[in-house]
Amino acid sequence: MEKKKASKIGQDFEKTLVVGSKEELDELKAWLFKENIRLQMEKSEMMRMEEKFIKERQQFQTEMDEVNRRLVIERKRLKQDELFFEKKMDILKNGFAQLDAERRKFDKEKTEFEAKKDLHESYQRREKNQDMAEMLFQGVKSQLALKKRYKDLIKMFHPDNIAGDHEMVLTVNAVYEKLKREYEYGKQA
Repeated sequence: MEKKKASKIGQDFEKTLVVGSKEELDELKAWLFKENIRLQMEKSEMMRMEEKFIKERQQFQTEMDEVNRRLVIERKRLKQDELFFEKKMDILKNGFAQLDAERRKFDKEKTEFEAKKDLHESYQRREKNQDMAEMLFQGVKSQLALKKRYKDLIKMFHPDNIAGDHEMVLTVNAVYEKLKREYEYGKQA
């Protein structure tokens, strides 16, 4: 549309130059002057808009550079935080592993201690039972008295009785066998 209008103006301009009167020429000069001023104003407006655009583009580029710089800094910080977290996790894992190893070691030592304690208590009970059994056989002077005392003690401590004690029966048997051998060796000598 602008081309048609410019073409028509161009044709009118040529006619006026060739056949036109002074008035038409003055009018054409005035129009050309106005048109020239309008074009210069539009040109200056375009240049002003171009400068504004360049400034905005520079400002945008500056802002983008700042955002990218902050992004790089944040990525570095995030990477450092991640490494720090991984170190903390390794420390915690090692700590838990060490605690677990120490717990297992403690459980093993506890089991060994309880076994030794049970063994010691068992040994003390046997010694106590041994001493008691020997006391119960005191005053026995013959093999017949030994046999009678043995039968009485077995009846008393038999596990089927209310006051029965299996360990005491074993101890009484051991003391009886010992004393019986002593009597047998005494007869042979």
